[in-house]
This record gives sequence, C-alpha cells and structure tokens, in this order.
Amino acid sequence: MDGSSLPLNARHVLTKELIINRINMFVNGIAIVALFYYRATTLGRIIETRETPLVPYLIVVFSEIMFTFMWILYQAYRWRPVKLEVYPERLTGDEKLPPVDVFVCTADPSKEPSLGVMNTVVSALALDYPPDKLAVYLQDDGGSYVTLNAIREAWKLARFWVPFRRKYELKIACPAAYLLSKESAHENFIGSSEFAAEKKMIEKKYAEFQEALEKNSVNASASVSRDHAPAIEVITDENGDSNLKDIPLLVYTAREKRPAHPHHFKGGALNVLLRVSAVITNAPYFLVLDCDMYCNNPSSARGAMCFYLDPKIAPKIAWVQYPQKFHNLSEYDIYGGSLNAIYKSAIGFDGLQGPNLYGCNFVMTRESIYGIGKIEKDVDLNQLKKTFGSSNEFINSLYKSYIPQLPEHRKPSAELQKELQLLASCTYDNGTDWGEEVGYRYFTVVEDAITSLSLHCKGWISVYIDPASPCFLGATTTNLNDMLVQQTRWAFGLMQIGLSRFNPLIYGPLRMSILESLCYAYNFLESLYVFPVYGLAIIPPICLLYGIPLYPKVSDPYFIVFAFIFLSSRLKHVQETIAFGDLLRNTVYELRIWMMKSVACYFYAILNAILDKIGLHEANFSLTSKVVDDEQETRFRQGIYDFQVSPMLLIPLCSLYILNLGAFIIGMARLFQNNDELLAQAVLSFFVVIVNYHLMEGMFLRKDKGRIAPSVTLLSIAISAIILGCGSLLVFY
Repeated sequence: MDGSSLPLNARHVLTKELIINRINMFVNGIAIVALFYYRATTLGRIIETRETPLVPYLIVVFSEIMFTFMWILYQAYRWRPVKLEVYPERLTGDEKLPPVDVFVCTADPSKEPSLGVMNTVVSALALDYPPDKLAVYLQDDGGSYVTLNAIREAWKLARFWVPFRRKYELKIACPAAYLLSKESAHENFIGSSEFAAEKKMIEKKYAEFQEALEKNSVNASASVSRDHAPAIEVITDENGDSNLKDIPLLVYTAREKRPAHPHHFKGGALNVLLRVSAVITNAPYFLVLDCDMYCNNPSSARGAMCFYLDPKIAPKIAWVQYPQKFHNLSEYDIYGGSLNAIYKSAIGFDGLQGPNLYGCNFVMTRESIYGIGKIEKDVDLNQLKKTFGSSNEFINSLYKSYIPQLPEHRKPSAELQKELQLLASCTYDNGTDWGEEVGYRYFTVVEDAITSLSLHCKGWISVYIDPASPCFLGATTTNLNDMLVQQTRWAFGLMQIGLSRFNPLIYGPLRMSILESLCYAYNFLESLYVFPVYGLAIIPPICLLYGIPLYPKVSDPYFIVFAFIFLSSRLKHVQETIAFGDLLRNTVYELRIWMMKSVACYFYAILNAILDKIGLHEANFSLTSKVVDDEQETRFRQGIYDFQVSPMLLIPLCSLYILNLGAFIIGMARLFQNNDELLAQAVLSFFVVIVNYHLMEGMFLRKDKGRIAPSVTLLSIAISAIILGCGSLLVFY
C-alpha cells in the first residue's frame, strides 16, 4: 500500500470504557427508579400521617430530581467514547496543502505581558507549514504602542528563529520554551558545530529581544486605549533585507474602538480579523489562539489537514478542536487547572457530532463560519451586502476566483489600506445580518458555544484530537480567586444560553441527534447544580440537628439503594480518573472544585443570568491576569490553597461548611443513642466536612497570609447561624 492510499486519520472506539459506561447507566438507572419509588410511597404516607415535616422532605426530593436530571444529561457523554488519531506524515507534498491564517488576540500588555504574547506570535510563525501558505494576525484590542513596538521586535527575532527551527527540525516551536528545555536538534544534527554556533546566536538574539521588550513595557497600562481609530500594519523589515519567502506573513491589527459602540470583546476582535484577513490572504482555514497559548508541537496545522484533506469527511467538518494544555501545572492540581474534567467529556462528544468550540486552539473553515460555500457570480450583490456589509473587496473575497490584493513585497497599496480601515471600523457591521446575528458568529464564552451549537444543528460536525505531544501550551490559573472568577464568568455565559432561544433542549432535538442535544444541555445548564447542592447542604444537616430523618433506616432494604447510588457515583469518578491517566488524588481535587463551583460560581452565574435576562445586568468581560505572584505561586506548587479570595465567593463556601461541621458533631451524639435512621444524614455532612477539609484548615488551623481572613470566618459563622434559624422554621411545616 503506497503512502497516498493510507488513511490520514483513524477513529478508535474505547470499547472497555463503553461497556463500563453502559453497564453503569443500566444498573444506576434501576437504582434511581427504586429510589423514586421509595420517595413516592413515603411521601404519600407523610402527607397522611405528617410523621415528617413536609417542606424539608419535598426540598430533598426536588434536589434528588435535579441530580437525576443532570445525571441523565451527562450520560450522553458516556454513550460512545472515542479517540482520534492523525498521521500528518502521510500528507502529500507541501504544494497541495491549503493556506492557513492564524488569529491571536490580546487586549492589555499590563495584564498580558508582551514577552508571553510575542512568544505566541513567533511560535505561530514557526509552525511546520509552508511559509508562503501561513499568515499570522495579531489583534490588539488596546491599541497599545507597547504591543505595536513589541510585534516589530518579534518580527526581528522571527527572522532568525523561524529558519533555525525549520533547518534543525526542532520539535518545539516557541523560542522561550525551547531555550528552557533540554531538547536539542533532530538526531541528524546532534554534535554539529554549525548547530551549536547557530544556537548560541539564537540565545543572543532572544536575550536582545527580551531586553527590548522589557524596556518597551515600562508603564504599559498607560498605553492602553478604549477610544482609537483602526490601525493595520503588515510587519516587514524597515530596510527590506529579509527573504520574505522564508517567513510567514505577520500583520498587526488594532480595530477601531469608541466608547459609544459595543465591541463584543474577543468575539468582536475575531470578526474583524476574519474581515481583514479575507482581503490580505483569505486562507480557507483559520487557527484561533489565546495570546498566552503558544505553539508547542509545530504540527498542529498539518494535524488539522488530516481531516480537511480526507475526502470522506472533509465536506462535513466545520472545525478541528485541540485541547488547552498548560506548562505551569504543579503536581497538585488543586484548582483543576488542567481542565481534565472538560476533556473527559470531549472524548464522549467525539463519538457523536463532535465537541463544541472551546474558544481557542481550533482550526475552522471560513465556509462554515460565513454560513455559505464559495459563491458563484450570479448571486445578488445587494443581498450579499445586506449580510456581509458594504465592502466590495470583502464581498469579492467570497467568490471562488478571488485573489488577495497584497503585493509580493507585502506593502499594502493606498487603496487596500483604505479598505482595511473600513473593515476594521467599529460600525462596519451595523445594520447587516451579520451584525444583528450576534450569538451566531462571535467567539466569546457565550457566542462560541452558540456558534458551535448552530453549526452542529446545520449538519456540520467537529472533531477533537489530543496528540501525545501537546500542540499548544498556555498558563493556567494558579490561585483560587482567579479560578473562581474565571469559572463564574464561564458559567454565566453558558447559563445565558440556557435561558435563551438557543437552549439545546428546545433548539437542538429537531436539528441534531438527541444525544448531541443532551451533551450541549449539560454544558449550558451545569449551573443548575446550585439548586440540589444547596438543598442537600442545608436541609439534611438542619434536620439532623432536630433529629428528623429524611432517609431510610439502616435496617430498611431501601437504605442499600441510597448507599449504592452514592458509592457507585464515587467509584465511577475514580474509574474515569484512572482511565484518563490521572492520579487517584485528583478525584478529591476535582470533587472539591465541583463543590466550590456549585456553591459559589454557579450561584452568581444563575443570579447574573436572570438579571441579564430582565435587563438589569450589563455584559462585562474581565481578563484573567497572566502576571505571576511569587507567594501564590509557591503555595500553588506546594499544593496549599490560597484563600486570598473575594469574600463574595468565599462566604457561601465557608457558611455551608460550618453548618455541616456543626451538624455532624451534634449528629454523632444522636447516633450514639442508636438512632440509626439519622445515619445517612450524618454521613452526608461528614462527606462534606472531610472532602472540604481545606476550608477547615483555612479558617481555623492556618496562620499564614494565604489563610481565610478571620473576618470572613466570623461572618460565615453568623450567616450559617442565620441559615440554621431560617431553616429551622421549615421543620414545622
């Protein structure tokens, strides 16, 4: 069999996991039916006899219904787990590879340091792809002279780094990561004096680059503007002495921003990049990167082409999604920074129509995001302008015969510059179908999910690939505050969709498979966990304090049903953690993160989504700072939680913890009186206390700077007392 006939990709069903998942679904399904049979019969007796207060019992039943609802949604991920492989070495010659544009967005050099951003830019220029078919665009939302000067310095470094990486076939595309690693050149060049000399030259050039960026970044925050005209610059040498054919195109873009015009954050930035790049290079595929997510393994673009050049599936594929991996993880993943919980579900998504967009690290087709194929000449021009705006050049770029207008020397003509200014203006898409359809073609937390949902509903599919060597590496959150704020922001965006017409349970079933709809529904509605978590974190401990049983006695056969469901869920989590290749202790870390998200993040996410729905919440977007705090970093490396967190996020966690701690201590005294009908409630409170022991440490045992502030602890004690007092009223109803 010759190389051209070998498959470019392979799909492997994870049979072992599939069998375990379906057995687990079946057995747990039977147990859940038995649980609700017990609840129904017991509820009827309670209504007649009033042996147990009705309201607390109904709240617990409602919580169990909600948990069951979320469990049913999640089973769609487990239905058909698959793993995809790609074989980029089987691709035919470079001349047959299609062009690719790379989009990188940044907004504030004081929060996103230039050194990291420019390493991302340079690494993208160094991808293993024909340089004449690769272009990198940086969108600077701050319109900062710091960023503009930095990208000019990045070009100077790229002139040396890109040929060096290609010549010696380096497996790391990012210069900073390479110089810190132990990697040498390809084995054919090991021991070469020429390689050693050129590496020293690269080290010198990188040191000069780093020094230039440090000088340039002084007072970076003052350089950021929220009110500026558009600026587009194709980066080249001032003296024109570089061989441009050896280095991909590099373009700096700062779209127009005015305080009176909504700019749609990162989503709006990407839309401008789509338009600007269309008249400069117009590659049929584009790769989206976060500014701190540098290219590590240089084969990402070729890996995506293993699907786009496969004639059997290429016409249906809208995007190829890579995972977000991180270079700054510690051995203790206490903040869930690896995002493995998300990628476990991606394996299941891949067995259906594919995963949703994750906001970055994806290669997408222009055809899918435009909503049309390459159009023919007989299409009505006015209709195209109504959809895509007034630019004739942009409209022309939609045609199959279009040839971009950038000259070979890479200096745009005055006419092209005028067109670029128009396309980067803040009012360009006003009154167009594109501009009015916000939520379909914008890539923010909200809109990238709606975009992927809409495309899947139109019959497109996506794929998720996770190579052994990560294609992209970024910086994850290394403190609790950033993690909770980030998760709140994500959950709020997704809950907005859950409350919109794009709710997958309404919008999806008639447009895509029911399993794909359930996956999306779980993703968008995950914040609903707040209701059962609060219900079971408050009502059972209060009833435990009053000696009111809510679960069957140990001697009752139905006690086994409850115990089985609880233990089965914990063991399934352990099995999935081990199967994914994680350490066993990560089950505890992931459970803690889930509890903290449910109590703090999801509470504010739902509250803000409701306020947004009724027009009382203004959309906001805050950058996660990429600046490292040394003390927090040290605690992170040691696996010690840093509780320098906003009290609004911390107080709900501490209040419920104190309530369950007190209930468990008092409940143990009742258990010693042979009151076995309270055992389940005592175990539930003990489970909360032991899993969240880090909160106990933070409130009462630690004395370092990262502890929970005494004022937060005292306020949490007061709030837990209020919850107990208010909740106590329910035991009489």
